[in-house]
Amino acid sequence: MKLIIAMIQPHKLPDVKKALFDADVFKMTISDVLGCGQQKGFTETYRGVISEVNLIKKVRLEIAVNDDFVERTIEAIRKGAYTGKIGDGKIFVLDLPRCIRIRTGEEGHEAIG
Repeated sequence: MKLIIAMIQPHKLPDVKKALFDADVFKMTISDVLGCGQQKGFTETYRGVISEVNLIKKVRLEIAVNDDFVERTIEAIRKGAYTGKIGDGKIFVLDLPRCIRIRTGEEGHEAIG
């Protein structure tokens, strides 16, 4: 079992969700987050005052999958999030040692579904 965490641009979320649904991946958690990477932020001027914005809005997806869904999930995220420009995001794949479904008490592969 793996936990896949992806940081993507907010406007690419509909494309990523569509690509995931096409890959038969339906369960996910989505959060709005702030962060910075290679983009290093940007400057903007408001009423003549220049301010530096270091933290950029991103969307964080968390998807727990069984081992046979790892590659198709990664490829779906890459396909949906790709623009070819800096700031497309990152995908992290972590081992998930234990998963428990609260309602039934199922554990492991059965709990992920």
